[in-house]
Amino acid sequence: MKHRQLGTSGPSVSVVGYGAMSFTDFYGPAQDDSSLRMLDQCLDRGITHLDTSNVYGMGRSETVIGQWLKARGGENPFVIASKVGITRDPERRFKNDPAHMAQELDGSLARLGVEAIDLYYVHRREASIPIEEVTETLAGFVKAGKIKAIGFSEIAPSSLRRANAVHPVAAVQSEYSLWTRSPEMGLVQTCAELGVALVAFSPVGRGMLTDRPHDRAAAAQMPFLENSPRFMEPNISTNIALSAPFRALAAEMGTTAAALAIAWVIHKGDHIIPIPGTRHVSHLEELVEGGKLELSAEDMARIEAVLPIGWAHGDRYSVGQWEGPERYC
Repeated sequence: MKHRQLGTSGPSVSVVGYGAMSFTDFYGPAQDDSSLRMLDQCLDRGITHLDTSNVYGMGRSETVIGQWLKARGGENPFVIASKVGITRDPERRFKNDPAHMAQELDGSLARLGVEAIDLYYVHRREASIPIEEVTETLAGFVKAGKIKAIGFSEIAPSSLRRANAVHPVAAVQSEYSLWTRSPEMGLVQTCAELGVALVAFSPVGRGMLTDRPHDRAAAAQMPFLENSPRFMEPNISTNIALSAPFRALAAEMGTTAAALAIAWVIHKGDHIIPIPGTRHVSHLEELVEGGKLELSAEDMARIEAVLPIGWAHGDRYSVGQWEGPERYC
C-alpha cells in the first residue's frame, strides 16, 4: 500500500483509508462483530488510516474501534481521525464553543481508549463563532497533548485560509468523486497550495460508482440515501444508466468500477486521500486495488470522457442535509 502525508508535518497514512461510518446504521443495520472483523481486514491489507466521529452512531463507531484496540492490549497500528461539532439538539445542531468541544473530545478519547487522537476535525462549523476562535480551541487541544493535528470538514477555501493563518491545518475533509467535483472549484487547489491534505469521503459516490449500484428499493432502506436527491426517482434510474459506460470502461481496463473510481481520485492530486467505507470484504478488496492502479493521462481523459463534470442528476444533498456544509461556488 502506498502512503501519503496528512499535511506538511502530519503522519504518513495509507493512500486508501477507511471510513468507519460503516460501523453504524447509517447505510442500514450494522453488526459490531462484523465491524471488529473489518478492522482486522483493513490491517491485513495495509490500511492505516481510520476515520470516525463522535456522532457516528452517537459514539458507537468510536466504541467499536476502542474495543478492537483494547483486545490488542492497547497496541494501535492505525492513525485515527475523529470529529466534533454536530449535535442532536434540534435548537442548536452545531456547537463549536470550547466547553462543548472539550467535553466531546474527552468522550471520544475515553471511547477510543487512546491518550491522544491523531487528527481531530471540526465536523461542521457553527456560523456564529469565527473560525479563528475555533482554530484556537483546537490549537489548545494540541498544546494539551490531547490531539496531534487539526482539521475541518466541508469548509470553503476562504475559511481554510483563515484557519491556517492561526494554526497549521493538516487536513480538510470533503466529498469528492467522479460525481461530486465541486472541490475542484478552489478547494483542491487551496489545499495543495497550503500543504493541506484533502481527505475525500464517499469517493465511490455512495455506491453509484461500483459494479453493483444501489437501486431505489435498496436506497429506500438506508436512512441517509432514502431522502438523497440523487437516489430518488427519476434521478437514480438515470444515474445508473449514465454511469453504465464507466462500469464498461473499468471492465475493459481489467478492473472494477470501485477500484477505478478510487484510482481516479488518487490521481487528481498527490495530497488527496480517499476514505471509502464498506461492510463487505469483497468490496474492500476492490477499494484497496484502486490504491495500486497506475493511471496515465490518457486513462484519466477516457474516464472523464464517460463521466464528464456535471453528469449526475440531482443534488448531492437534500435541503436539510445542506445545513452545515459551506458553499463557495
